[in-house]
Amino acid sequence: MTNLLSSNFYDEVGGRPVFQKLVHEFYRGVAGDPVLKPMYPEEDLGPAEERLLLFLEQYWGGPGTYSEQRGHPRLRMRHMPFKVNPDARDRWLLHMRAALDTLELSPMHEAALWDYLERAAHAMVNTFDE
Repeated sequence: MTNLLSSNFYDEVGGRPVFQKLVHEFYRGVAGDPVLKPMYPEEDLGPAEERLLLFLEQYWGGPGTYSEQRGHPRLRMRHMPFKVNPDARDRWLLHMRAALDTLELSPMHEAALWDYLERAAHAMVNTFDE
């Protein structure tokens, strides 16, 4: 018998494997993007992939590893060194949308995740300069 009181989004969508696929597919797109790729200091996107995976897992009800390793997320502060303009935001959303489409989530879960991702992307814009 399932305990519905302990259920959360992370568990409902399939846990770590689902978030791993989302993040991996997203970074496949980023790797070839001429605007986004230069924002990553490491040539290997693996560390960035791991950070995003841990963040999303924690945000959606999975393990709290992100905070244990990196402290409070402070997303806007962590993104301030990078020029995140509307073009960068739109490219980020393009790759994230493609990644999300590979997951085959229920319409309710997909809408909830996409709503969050859109809001997060808009919140990261820190300049309107080209």
